[in-house]
Amino acid sequence: VRRYLIYRGYKVKYVQNITDVEDKIIDRANRLGIKPRELAEKFANHYFEDMAALNVLKPDVIPYATEEIPTMIEVIKGLEKKGHAYAANGSVYFRVRSMTDYGKLSHRTLDSMMAGARVEVGEEKEHPMDFALWKAAKPGEPSWDSPWGKGRPGWHIECTAMSIKYLGETIDIHSGGQDLIFPHHENEIAQSECYTGQKPFVKYWMHNGLFQQSGEKMSKSLGNFQTIKQVLEKHSADGFRLFLLTSYYRSPATYSAEAMEAAEKGADRLRMAVNNAKSGSGKKLDIVGYRQQFIEFMDDDFGTSQAIAALFDLARDINRSAESGMDIGEARQTLRELSGILGLTLQEATNDAGDAAPFIELLLATRKRLREAKQFQLADEVRNKLTELGVTLEDSAQGTAWKMK
Repeated sequence: VRRYLIYRGYKVKYVQNITDVEDKIIDRANRLGIKPRELAEKFANHYFEDMAALNVLKPDVIPYATEEIPTMIEVIKGLEKKGHAYAANGSVYFRVRSMTDYGKLSHRTLDSMMAGARVEVGEEKEHPMDFALWKAAKPGEPSWDSPWGKGRPGWHIECTAMSIKYLGETIDIHSGGQDLIFPHHENEIAQSECYTGQKPFVKYWMHNGLFQQSGEKMSKSLGNFQTIKQVLEKHSADGFRLFLLTSYYRSPATYSAEAMEAAEKGADRLRMAVNNAKSGSGKKLDIVGYRQQFIEFMDDDFGTSQAIAALFDLARDINRSAESGMDIGEARQTLRELSGILGLTLQEATNDAGDAAPFIELLLATRKRLREAKQFQLADEVRNKLTELGVTLEDSAQGTAWKMK
């Protein structure tokens, strides 16, 4: 999204905040005998390492929640002054009944929200759906001074405070998983718009579908997840990106070994086309239609699956045109450019096979002769043996490319 907006001429400022104080972080840090900030920084660093490995651009601003507490306190004071918040026993709660259209993002009413709602022991809420802006200090938890006594911020308020500070009272795009629509994003809207006098908090919401494996939501609690590092041990970053981008971002993506293998082969096809060295001196391949298609699909709510289909069409025609002696130089450059907008590097895999490389080439030549002699069973045995040894093959009109897993 960010790369495409920049490509289309927009000035983009991307802010991604880090939550470093909340119930689960505090509990785990206490069990490990470390500070919550130390735990949060450890996993934030792991996260950004994974994002760099996937060729994801780093945010322009990365605020940590605990560094923005003065701003949060000012926002809470403003909500309290306007009658949208109230103090109780050292905590401060947002008064949901003070906002007439509370629930507008998730299309819920207060009456429907009441089903299953409960008030936690020790909470002095006016209404069960009121949510904490500031939590009174408890033993074993980090705390900060505030007009209501020592305590710490609630989860929702940090996003409002940081959005206003770094992006202004109305932001263009807010993203997140579909599981955050309620209550997190709903509560962000409530506290932000009540604080700013009903100025729209967000122009466009982009909620992504959840990652699944075997039809279930992929999650730590279910134990049905794989880390990005584990995926990248077997597959390229381009392959993983293609796997994700071939699904509409609002729909769930189902992970499987078969789907990843198909995506990896797709990345290889694009890679081979963009690195095709058979550019002739004849007529140039016309690329205008491909670029227009790409833009048309991406302009339609970031239709990456259709945009990728256009890239595969271009890759196919590059290879065909190369065989007929056409000039594919500009087409290759266009394929690389448009792929780069989707974060694909299409760098050729390094065949780090050491002294084995000549023998692999010899086996490929033998396999080629077997296929020409229609000895397909023996040719397949060669391929299978290479696969067992960690060598993957990709057959095309230009020949057979190989790489080490």
